[in-house]
Amino acid sequence: MNLPILSVTLFMPLMGAVIVLLVDQRQSRMVRWIGVVFAVATLALAGMIWAATAAAGASEMRLVEHMPWIPQLDLWYTLGVDGLSAPMIFLSGLLTTVALFYSAFTVKERVKEYTFLFLLLETAMLGVFMALDMILFYVFWVVGLVPIFLLIGVWGGKRRERAAIKFFVYTLAGSVVGLLGLLAVYHSTGTFNVLDAAAARPFSASPTWATVVFWALFVAFAIRIPVFPFHTWLPDALTEAPTAGSVVLAGALLNLGGYGIMRIVLPFFPERFYTYAVEVPIITIMALMSIVYGALVCMAQWDLKRLLAYSSVAHMGYVTLGLAAASAAWLQGGDSSALNAAASGLNGAALQQFSHGIVMSAMFLLVGMISERARTRDLKAFGGLASVMPATYGLTLVTAFALLGLPGLIGFWSELFVFRGAVRLLPAAAVIGVIGMVFTAGYTLWKLVHCLFLGSLDRDRWAGLGDLLWWEKVSVWPLVILMIVLGIYPAPLVNTFNAAVNVMVQAFVLR
Repeated sequence: MNLPILSVTLFMPLMGAVIVLLVDQRQSRMVRWIGVVFAVATLALAGMIWAATAAAGASEMRLVEHMPWIPQLDLWYTLGVDGLSAPMIFLSGLLTTVALFYSAFTVKERVKEYTFLFLLLETAMLGVFMALDMILFYVFWVVGLVPIFLLIGVWGGKRRERAAIKFFVYTLAGSVVGLLGLLAVYHSTGTFNVLDAAAARPFSASPTWATVVFWALFVAFAIRIPVFPFHTWLPDALTEAPTAGSVVLAGALLNLGGYGIMRIVLPFFPERFYTYAVEVPIITIMALMSIVYGALVCMAQWDLKRLLAYSSVAHMGYVTLGLAAASAAWLQGGDSSALNAAASGLNGAALQQFSHGIVMSAMFLLVGMISERARTRDLKAFGGLASVMPATYGLTLVTAFALLGLPGLIGFWSELFVFRGAVRLLPAAAVIGVIGMVFTAGYTLWKLVHCLFLGSLDRDRWAGLGDLLWWEKVSVWPLVILMIVLGIYPAPLVNTFNAAVNVMVQAFVLR
C-alpha cells in the first residue's frame, strides 16, 4: 500500500480534534457529530489495517513507516503493525466510536472539550499500538494520561477529583519509572527501536542490572493493567468516570499495559520473566491474587460500577497468568509441547485483552444506562427489572454469560487458551486460577442477573423506568454481536494473534 495508512489512521482523530476546536462551542450538535464521523472514519481505517496485516501474513511487522524524527538523539518516527497490534488498533477504534456515539445523546455540558479529549485519547491509544521507537511509544503512552484524567475529573461522579488525582499519580509514577527503564535499555543496546533492542537482549551480561530494569518496566506496565497490588486506582477511576469514559478506560486503556509487557518486557528480558514467574513466582502470585482476590471482592460489592471495576481486576489477572505461563517455556526450547503451551498462553493473554475490552465495555454501557435512569447504583435497591426492561435484560444476560466464559461466547476462548498453557507449564497456578472462575460465575449470576432483573419488582419505584431507546441499543449491539460471532467462530481473531505469537515464542525461548 503506497498510502501511509498507519499515519493517516493515527492522526485522523487528532485532525477531528483540531476541527472540533475551530467550531463555535454553541454548535454542540455539530461538535458531537464531527466527533462521531472522525471516530467512524478511524474505525474503517483500523479495519483496513487489520485486513491488510492478516492478508500479508501477520507474523512480521507490516505497513512499516520509518523516517527521522530527532536524529541528534537517535529518535525515529517508526510505525508498524503485526498480528499482536492490528486487532487492538481495531478494538480501540471501535470502543471510541461506541463511546462518542453514546455520548452524543447523553453529554450536555462542555461538549466541545469532551469531544476534543476523546479524540485526543484515541490518537494516544493508537500511537502506543503502532510505535516501534521506544521514546515515541512513551510519548503516546503519557499523552493518553491527560485526556482520561480530565474526563474523570470534569465529567465524573461526586468523588471525581479524588479518583482523577489517584489515577494520575499512580500511572504517572509508573510512567516515570518506565522511562528510566527504557533509557537504560538504550544505554545497553544502543538503539531505541523496539525490535532491535529485543534482538540485542539488553543487559544479558549483567544479571543485576537486568533484574533492576526488568522490574522497572514490569511495574510501569503492571500499574496500567492493573495487577494486584497496583490495582487500587482502578475501582475509584471506573466508578467515578462517566459511562463512556468507563467504556474506554476498562475496554481499551487497560490493554496498553498488557500490550507493553508482551511487546517490550517479555521479549527484552525472557530470562528475568522466567525467574520471577517460575523460580521465584512473584508474577504468578500477583496474577492469581488479581484473579481470586478481585472475584472475592466482587462478591462483597453492592455498587454496580465498583463491582465491575473489581471484575476488571480479576479478568485482567488472566492476562498476567497467560504471560507467566508463556515465560515458563524459556528453558524448554527443545520441547515442542512446551512451545505450543507457551504460544497458547500468549494467545490467551492477547485474546483475554480483546474479549475483556468487548465484554466489559458492553457491561459498563448497560449498567450506566440502568443507573442513569434509576439515579442509583445500589444493587440492593433493584430487583425484578426484567419485566419493565426486557431488552436490557436480554443484552445483559448475553454479556453476563460472556463475562463468566460460557462456551459459544468470546470470553470462553480466551480463558481456554490461558488455561491450556498454564496446565502444561504452571499446573498449580492453573488449579488456583479455576477458583476465580467459580467466583466469577457466582457474582455474575447472583448480582448482575438475579439482584438486578429477577425477584419481585418495586412497582411504585421502578414501574416507569423505561427500556432502552434506539440509540442505546445501537451503542450496545455491535459489542454483543461481536461477542456472539467471535464466540462461535473465533478463527479470524485467533489466526491473527497466533501468527505474531509464534514468532515471539521462537525468539525468546532458550535453545
